[in-house]
Amino acid sequence: MASSRNFYDAAVVGGGPVGSQVAFRLASMGFRTVVLEKKQDLTGPVCCTGIVSTECVDYFDIPDSVIHRTANGARIFTPSGDDFSISRPMPQVAILNRPAFNMAWANRAQGKGAEYRFCAEVTKIDTDKKSVTLQSLCRGEKQSVTARAIILTTGFGSQMVDKAGLGGAADFVMGAQAEVATRDAHEIEVFLGSKTAPGFFGWLVPSAPGKALVGLLSRRSPPAYLRALLAKLAAEGKIMPTDSPFTYGGVTLKPLPKTRADRLLVVGTAAGQVKPLTGGGIYFGLLAADMAANTLNKCLLQDDLSADKLGSYQISWKRRLGRELRVGYWARRIYELLNEGQIDRIAGILESSRLLSELEKSKELSFDWHADVVTRIFDHRVIMKTLGTMKLPFGTKENDGNKAEAKKNVRRGKG
Repeated sequence: MASSRNFYDAAVVGGGPVGSQVAFRLASMGFRTVVLEKKQDLTGPVCCTGIVSTECVDYFDIPDSVIHRTANGARIFTPSGDDFSISRPMPQVAILNRPAFNMAWANRAQGKGAEYRFCAEVTKIDTDKKSVTLQSLCRGEKQSVTARAIILTTGFGSQMVDKAGLGGAADFVMGAQAEVATRDAHEIEVFLGSKTAPGFFGWLVPSAPGKALVGLLSRRSPPAYLRALLAKLAAEGKIMPTDSPFTYGGVTLKPLPKTRADRLLVVGTAAGQVKPLTGGGIYFGLLAADMAANTLNKCLLQDDLSADKLGSYQISWKRRLGRELRVGYWARRIYELLNEGQIDRIAGILESSRLLSELEKSKELSFDWHADVVTRIFDHRVIMKTLGTMKLPFGTKENDGNKAEAKKNVRRGKG
């Protein structure tokens, strides 16, 4: 039997914002909670732009002290070099100081009584009928923690999820990013095209004064594409020449089919709760963290932590996020099939028609919720005509030209 010092109601593996949100909620409910984080601390750089919507800021009461700046929209550059802006009068997004945000969320959880153990890399999970025991290593020293339930918020590529029998990422992309000095960057810029980030996009995001984050997503050779993008932006005078080190990270594009097992939940990027079109995972991860805590509250009080009972967590997040993830994924798949000419034509249609201005004024346009905008675009006759020569990733009927059925599948996110 574990000593009382090492026995907890819940053990959270991963001390990022999602893990800290789960810990904060559970500790606030009175459950003895511990967070195991393999890093020495939370002050290091993260391969993440830290962009969240103002909706997320308001919903989770993110303090101004961890926000670099806000932005009303973005300027998007097409493969041909043309550009257009998507913007609104009021701020739409906030750019977070990610290390400061990480620490603020951990401090908040600690303030409610959650315990944090750093330099604790979990190497083994043993589950029995009454508890879960986690073995960890810190500088070669073995440690163990026992809890009634475990929550994996371990981010991309965690072997813990696979070892729990829930599988790994069915589809993913890699990202690379560098912090650079900038002369006068004041708006978010997005770069499209196969020479920049084939099938995905690159970005320039102003952060702290005189600083910006430049990065991209790519299925192959992200460092090579990032070096080319940095050189291009330096030649254009947008950033200072740099040899800044790169940070790397993976983005899961599809959620796990199962996010619970006996005494175990998976939350955030580790569960694939990430927007497939942008790769952003903070807001959806925080929402899922609250759903996980609500489920665990009931299950811990009832002392029933079976996979069946914990299944209400999966029902909750799929009800809230499932359509967004499905529609976003298939829109992502379609975008990857576009050639540069098609991207330019679609951008031209958006700009020359009233669709872009209508979207800017519409409630459908959201930094977080993409499904309605995607279906609105797929309802545009000229855009569908542009896509008409493509082999859409839906099946034989659509590939034979049944575009109405293709649009229905985008709405449903049918795979």
